[in-house]
Amino acid sequence: MRISELARRAGVTTKAVRYYESLGLLTPERLANGYRDAIAELTQRIEGLTARRTVLIAHLEEAAHRNSRVPPADEGEDLMTDYASLPADLPVPEDDGAAAHLPGMKAPHLEFRGTGGATIRLDALGAGRTVIYIYPLTGRPGTDLPDGWDSIPGARGCTPEACGFRDHHQDLLTAGAAGVFGLSSQDTDYQREVVERLRLPFQMLSDPARSLGQALDLPTFEAGGRTLYRRLTLILRDDAIEHVFYPIFPPNEHAAQVLAWLRDNPL
Repeated sequence: MRISELARRAGVTTKAVRYYESLGLLTPERLANGYRDAIAELTQRIEGLTARRTVLIAHLEEAAHRNSRVPPADEGEDLMTDYASLPADLPVPEDDGAAAHLPGMKAPHLEFRGTGGATIRLDALGAGRTVIYIYPLTGRPGTDLPDGWDSIPGARGCTPEACGFRDHHQDLLTAGAAGVFGLSSQDTDYQREVVERLRLPFQMLSDPARSLGQALDLPTFEAGGRTLYRRLTLILRDDAIEHVFYPIFPPNEHAAQVLAWLRDNPL
């Protein structure tokens, strides 16, 4: 068998095959015509390395969840599969004017339980800017999303949005944000699991009664027999709403949009 045929069957480059042979990972038999007959040994090596990789991942996963309330993923399960990525054909939400009245409004005298255990009062956040991104609900492995979720404009994407704020968290603080919070109508225990699973460096605020929505007349929608917040973000400054992002799309890029606004509008 020619080395090019071996590489093609194994799914690697010819250079890789020669490299494996130089390391002693392959000891092909030489036939009379000089060709290498190593496909069986290469396959065996790949299977062995794959098995070792699987064991190593399992050990790392176990170590990562030691002393954690979040259980390790089942074999073959990715904790963020189906939630971290977005379908290419998601409907784009339109600006219906439902948030046009918000800039300039005072933060209401409301308290929300945070995933850190403390109670957060919106009108007592202090001086400076605070980013509060409001989202419908986060999915979770093993829990079905409401029927037709992907067809509702602006519904899908809460996990990618949260990961964006996680990845840009330090950048947001450097750009002038005094703090970042996520807020939804899900209960604190549900949110706490999300914070721990996604390794979020900020708190989520629980508003099961949608009291913030009632106080500020925030836009909502119906799904799965529940009333949920539409996705929007408030920039609070000195206990008043300075800026509003609405509608938000795509959600996985929203944290970068907030960061760009903060940089363009320094204090």
